[in-house]
Amino acid sequence: MKSDQELFAKGLATYQKVVAANYMAHSEVYQMLRQVLLDEASDGFVFADLACGTAPGSAAALAGNNVARYIGIDISQPSLDVAKEALAPLTCPVELRCGDFVVAIDSWKGPLDVVWIGQSLHHLLAQDKVALMRKIHSLLPPGGLFLIWEPTCLEGEDREGWMERFHHMRPDWAAISDEEFAAFESHSRTSDYAETAATWIGMARDAGFSTANELMTVPNKLARVYRFRH
Repeated sequence: MKSDQELFAKGLATYQKVVAANYMAHSEVYQMLRQVLLDEASDGFVFADLACGTAPGSAAALAGNNVARYIGIDISQPSLDVAKEALAPLTCPVELRCGDFVVAIDSWKGPLDVVWIGQSLHHLLAQDKVALMRKIHSLLPPGGLFLIWEPTCLEGEDREGWMERFHHMRPDWAAISDEEFAAFESHSRTSDYAETAATWIGMARDAGFSTANELMTVPNKLARVYRFRH
């Protein structure tokens, strides 16, 4: 029986392979995030990176931006240990908190200007997604930004349909083994709840955001990036 630490290390290694091969379009997504922050974030903004993981994409997106403070939250301390190194080049104060991002937002204290969630909001059920969005809306100032990158069903497609499209990505993921892909797929089937673009946008509007729109669809069409403005 493998220990939790061994299982985590194996899963992290697989995910890092996926990132390195750009199978989920990390490169394109974080380039877009960088440009949005350059164009739209307020001077000296506080950036919250929810479920930040090892944070290489966020570190690259924030380099050269006028960020005053970075706060990364993740449930995995080993991921945060790696993130500390990735974020070291930033010139602003960096704070890393180990914990569940839903709990962190629910008890948030202090200023906040931009919130980013990449590939993690979809783990929540629909009512919990909306509740978190409402809380984030209440924390952001006028003009504040909430940006998400999340699995997205095609219009008329259900969760099973999205899973089937993911399954058919296997031939394109040549850098990982069948066992690694199966673990990825098993995680998706037990933990992922993709929404349609209309539902993601509708949830944000229900939460009080005055602007809610789609910024990009990734090349494999499995996920999209959305911008919600206070």
